[in-house]
Amino acid sequence: MTENTKDHFDVVVIGAGPAGTAAALRAAELGARVAVAEADRLGGTCVNTGCVPTRVLAKAARLIREVRAADTYGIEVSDPHIDWPTTVEQVKSRVERVRSIKSEAERFADAGIELVLEGRARFIDPHSVVLDTGRILTATSFLVCVGGHSRRLPVPGAHWATVPEDILNLPELPRRVAVIGAGNTGAQLVTVFNAFGSEVTVLDIAPRILMTSDSDIADTVATAFRQQGVAVHTGISTVTAIEREADGTLTLSWREHGTEQSAGFDAVIMSTGWPADVDDLGLDRAGIRTERSAIPVDQYFRSIVPHIFAVGDANGRDMLVQAAQFEGEAAAENAVLGANRRTPHHLLPAGGFTDPDYAGVGFTEEEARSRDPHCVVATVAYSDLDRAVIDGRETGFLKLIADRRRELILGAHATGENAVEVIQSVTTAMAAGVDVATLARVRFAYPTYSAIIGLTARRLLLEQKAHVDNGNRGITASARR
Repeated sequence: MTENTKDHFDVVVIGAGPAGTAAALRAAELGARVAVAEADRLGGTCVNTGCVPTRVLAKAARLIREVRAADTYGIEVSDPHIDWPTTVEQVKSRVERVRSIKSEAERFADAGIELVLEGRARFIDPHSVVLDTGRILTATSFLVCVGGHSRRLPVPGAHWATVPEDILNLPELPRRVAVIGAGNTGAQLVTVFNAFGSEVTVLDIAPRILMTSDSDIADTVATAFRQQGVAVHTGISTVTAIEREADGTLTLSWREHGTEQSAGFDAVIMSTGWPADVDDLGLDRAGIRTERSAIPVDQYFRSIVPHIFAVGDANGRDMLVQAAQFEGEAAAENAVLGANRRTPHHLLPAGGFTDPDYAGVGFTEEEARSRDPHCVVATVAYSDLDRAVIDGRETGFLKLIADRRRELILGAHATGENAVEVIQSVTTAMAAGVDVATLARVRFAYPTYSAIIGLTARRLLLEQKAHVDNGNRGITASARR
């Protein structure tokens, strides 16, 4: 048996983040001989420098907010503050703990998957990749799961900015912070540094923060930011420059409503995009061209070369861990069994741990109304929820959007305490095809945040009845005429 024969696999997965791990394990479950080529650390960006460390920082932010509010419950505490080096060490410790319980290497070994840690994999032809060591892997199918990286704006002085995955490298807690980009990551960092006591400014060229969320969610979170002392600048024209002064501070300049503005900061964080790491994969040798720093794919995650699939950040669709895992499993099935599985992306919940939290699943109200002008919408405020009143967390709401004819949930959006968990429960109901009437009959433990689901479902039924009654009155009036 030749060396090349030994290195032939049914499936070669490039990248061992959430997408690659899910894809490799599923392909192995289906009986394929699988290899995973990883150039850096197992677990991908999310575990190592992305959502896991950000969530630990969000936990620290929540704790310090609760300590500051303790006096409202008669608990006397001194003014809390952040010991930045200790916080950083705690984040790193928690990341290592998550890495240890996930242990991709052990899972791969148990599944009979060969883990190849020999540097970057690059295509040399449509059926072969070469590693930095010179080893060549050939395969019947390839799954590109390489993840992505933070994008810096092409402006003078951009190198002085900090990108989200380098937050823990800040030598000290900055007194004044500018966050450029108010998407999911940027918004969470706004909350973190604001809670830590920094003066925070957030800027975005979009007309509002959290542009992919329901507009009511974005408006509520933006209002909360302003009430917390955050300077929110949306609809700016452009960031023009970052200059480092002699004392080490940074001057950020931008254009807003036709005027030039600038301010001094101790740190500038760029959260301005997440292109896929596809530039150094030799894709042209495989016959693949990228578009907007990603690999275009069809509904089965196949590239223009049908046996080469791209999932997760690599295809540029949904830059979310849950999407990457979902797509990875589907693409593995398509690679091994033949292309027949798609993924219902509208059932992928997403959210952020800001103050207040926010989350959503399915269509936003704007999207739903554009598809069905007669859809029914109901909203219940957290101030009507006993648990939120008990906890002193009355900011927020749950919105449910339903198809009037079939009475199925089209979308759900929440902001407020435990919003992500609330939306996860609604997602389960949507995935199971539960209609509004059934959801309204579900009993929820008292007092809980999830009880708002039942309250909103019952209000949705009343809205549906009102629509029907109004329609019947219209028909009656028309008949009389």
